[in-house]
This record gives sequence, structure tokens and C-alpha cells, in this order.
Amino acid sequence: MPAAASHHRAFLLATSAALYPLIFATFLLLEKPGLGLGHFYYVPIAMVALASGPFWGAGAGIAATGFYTLGILINPHLPPSEVLTASTSIRLVTYTSMGALVGWFAYNHRVLVHRLRVAAERDFLTGLLNTRAFDAALTQRLEQGRPFGLVLADMDNMKEVNDNEGHAVGNDVLRLAGEILSRGLEEGDQVARVGGDEFAVITALPGTEPVRALCGRLTAALAEEGLSMSFGWAVHPRDGESALLLFRAADERLYAQKLIRSRLTAAEVVAMPTRAERLAMRSQAG
Repeated sequence: MPAAASHHRAFLLATSAALYPLIFATFLLLEKPGLGLGHFYYVPIAMVALASGPFWGAGAGIAATGFYTLGILINPHLPPSEVLTASTSIRLVTYTSMGALVGWFAYNHRVLVHRLRVAAERDFLTGLLNTRAFDAALTQRLEQGRPFGLVLADMDNMKEVNDNEGHAVGNDVLRLAGEILSRGLEEGDQVARVGGDEFAVITALPGTEPVRALCGRLTAALAEEGLSMSFGWAVHPRDGESALLLFRAADERLYAQKLIRSRLTAAEVVAMPTRAERLAMRSQAG
């Protein structure tokens, strides 16, 4: 839960907790037949429902009914016989119904906001971070001032896969590549799809050698699934203290690796497997 939402929820719950005894005390002092101070209980009920959902909203309605009933018993201006009247039962129904209804709308609103946030931050194909979210994550890392690594990755032979086997198979390859990259990272590292067949990683590994070793492990993991990917890397602050400088350094190393790979003979290049071969390999692994 975001910090702002958590603070908002805490504020609503704290305010509602203060309002219950305040309304109860006011009811004891001022309530007379026909005045209707009990209607003020709807305010804390709504606050609890907004903060906690339909279940707790209904519970807040039951609690309000209990306060209301106790107030009638204690208030000398009200006949206790009103406790067992139909109006008290109706108030129980309205309190709990409103709490549940407001809580249901609040819950669905939070679900919708979460889905919109995911849609705004996640790549629709792989489920990884998209470019916008990755840029924000990189900016946050830079603001922290601690060493970290930036890795850029580009699929090899992706055009041939799309041309020979179709874009549906190409999409399967991209999803598989995203899964492999995600599995190969440490906790707290972040991976994104930042282009058609381009990925980017932020890793907390400090220093050149650990980041280069990570690229090697990812290359090996991809090769086990028959995939080939070129990597370029940069380390903050050694290669730059801004996103532009880090991307430039990583992109230069990526381009250099692409050139080296392009000079390999056909026998040395790991060929992309067909769709049937990939499915067979995954079924055997399972």
C-alpha cells in the first residue's frame, strides 16, 4: 500500500474512533425525542467503511447501533421502551447496510485504481515494468546515491523469428526471455521491457565485476532455453552519475557485443529454436 494511502486510511480510522464517543456524549447531553442526533453515527461508519471495506463497514454499523441503544438506556430524556421498537431495528439495518455499501464501493475503487496503476506501469506483453516505470525507478536509484548497475539487453535474431515463425511466436519468445531474466535477478533488482526486443535491468550489485558476472549468468540461463541475447552494462557512479551517461555507457558496450556476435560463424551462433522445439524443451523440463 502506498504511503499516502496508508496515512489516509490511518487518519480515517483515528477520526472515526474519536467520533464514536463524541457523538455518544452529545447524544446523552442533548438528545430529545424527535431531535435525531443518532444520524451523526453515519459519519464514522462511512469513515471506517472507506478505510477498511464492506466487512468492517458493516461492523461499524453494528457498533453504532450498540452506542445508539446504550444512549437511549442512559439518557434520562428518552423512554427506555424505545430500545425495542421497530425504529431501532430499522436503524440497525440502515447503519450496517450503509457501512457495507460504502465499503463495497471503496473496495472496488481501490481495485480499479490498482489495475490502472498496473496498466500504467507494466508492459502489456511480458508483465515487466514498462519504460515509464523503469525511468522512474532509475531516477529513484540515482537519488539514493548508492552504487548500482544498469544492464541493457537486446534479443539476437528476433527479426528472423518474427519473419520465419510469425509475431505470435516472437511474442512467446519475448515473454519467455522476460521470465528468465526475472528469475536470474536478486531480490530488489528490477527488470523492464524498454523496447520491442529490448530489456533493461537495475541491479544493486556494486562494482564492475559483479555486474559483468550477472550478465554472464543471464546469458547462460537464456542459452539453456535456446535463446540468445546481447548485454551491455554500466555501473554508477563509475560510468556516470546521470541516467543519460549510464545509458550511453551501457549502450556502447551492448553495441560492441553485437558487433562481436555478428562476426561469429553460423556454426558458433546459437540458433533460435522453433516453436515446437521450445514447447518440447519446456515440457521435458517440467
